[in-house]
Amino acid sequence: MPSTRFAPPVEVPGLAARRIAADILDGVLHKHRTLDEQLEGAAAHPGLKALADRDRALMRRLVATILRRLGTLGHVLSRLLDRGIPTDAPRAQSALLIGAAQILWMDVPDHAAVDLSVRLVQSDRRAAKYAGLVNAVLRRCAREGQPLIDEVRSEALDIPPWLMTRWIANYGENTAKAIATAISHEPSLDLTVKAGAAQWATRLHGEVLPTGTVRTALQGPVTMLPGFSEGRWWVQDAAAALPARLFGDLQGRRVADLCAAPGGKTAQLAQAGAEVTAIDRSPNRVARLRDNLGRLSLGARALVADAVEWQDDAAGSGFDGVLVDAPCSSTGTIRRHPDVAWLKQDSDIAALTALQKRLLQKAFALLKPGGTLVYCTCSLEPEEGEHLVGALLASEAGVRRVPIGAAEVAGLEDIVTPAGDLRTLPCHLPHDDPRLSGLDGFYAARLIKS
Repeated sequence: MPSTRFAPPVEVPGLAARRIAADILDGVLHKHRTLDEQLEGAAAHPGLKALADRDRALMRRLVATILRRLGTLGHVLSRLLDRGIPTDAPRAQSALLIGAAQILWMDVPDHAAVDLSVRLVQSDRRAAKYAGLVNAVLRRCAREGQPLIDEVRSEALDIPPWLMTRWIANYGENTAKAIATAISHEPSLDLTVKAGAAQWATRLHGEVLPTGTVRTALQGPVTMLPGFSEGRWWVQDAAAALPARLFGDLQGRRVADLCAAPGGKTAQLAQAGAEVTAIDRSPNRVARLRDNLGRLSLGARALVADAVEWQDDAAGSGFDGVLVDAPCSSTGTIRRHPDVAWLKQDSDIAALTALQKRLLQKAFALLKPGGTLVYCTCSLEPEEGEHLVGALLASEAGVRRVPIGAAEVAGLEDIVTPAGDLRTLPCHLPHDDPRLSGLDGFYAARLIKS
């Protein structure tokens, strides 16, 4: 007698990746959750464990593309929808964004992009009634989407208005547009190598930047790349690798790295011969820092503590150097972390500058006379950089700036301010291949306790 049991439905290839992408988009856009917390650690999306590496890479690229092009996607979809994007079914909104992003910017056949987006809404109770709408709109997008982009092509469309207004005021309209254009491209993979940069660039199909960073356009899990498990290099944007180099000779010197996790700068300091005390308030991030140092065979004292409140065990001796990579708005990293643009607000900056001021004061208390402090942030906002350091210099007689010379940063004069501070922009370091161009936006100042 034939069996009456039914086989479970077969999962359509690629649907799981798009379903998780929709969940994560909803987390960013409606629940104000960062990409990092949804992709890694204890709070990561539970479905990620079951995804194959290829699907995981597709999901990440899909989410990043949507967040990087959110303004343009909104414009295109608004022109294709008579009544706007449905607001009563978040999955319908996500399905439209996912389908349109694949059609307009990704190497996915249009019919597959449409079909999988329709399946997404059909599998959601609240969104199922929009399946026909999603199908029709995405088919129109395949025909009419590119002309709609061309008619309104604007560097500012994918940057929140409050942020674009700031950049125009601080850097001028042309530079602000250049920053926005640079952010629209997928970032490269930047690596700080222990030794043999040229050889590693060859092995990883990349190139050596003037600053010594190895840059490659390779995609996929970094853990699978040559040299990772042997601890030959670590991932670090070329701009982020500059501040730790501003101390000069560190052999045998005691250096505190405040807000240190995940540990790229700690690794640089240790590699340069410093005796490093790395401090971060997050136990999970300190655990990750220790893991990274272990893989790299580098030593440092890693402590879980609030840097503002922390007291050094060797009180009275002071540190030869203190590095403060302060918590900030992170607007310089939108190229790598496109969720930042949609999670931050103008009002966040005042609260962050108050914390940054306390960290600076703490750093000077930890320094011995004649010690060097390097203060840096991955923010493009002058309140978190130039203005903060300027106010400190004006109010503290025992502090002086040591200007950074272009020769210290590979002769890149454009990234040194007239006052002698470091200021990198996403549009710096252009390249014929957009995937190999640009830097994170970083600010750094070098100060001496006199």
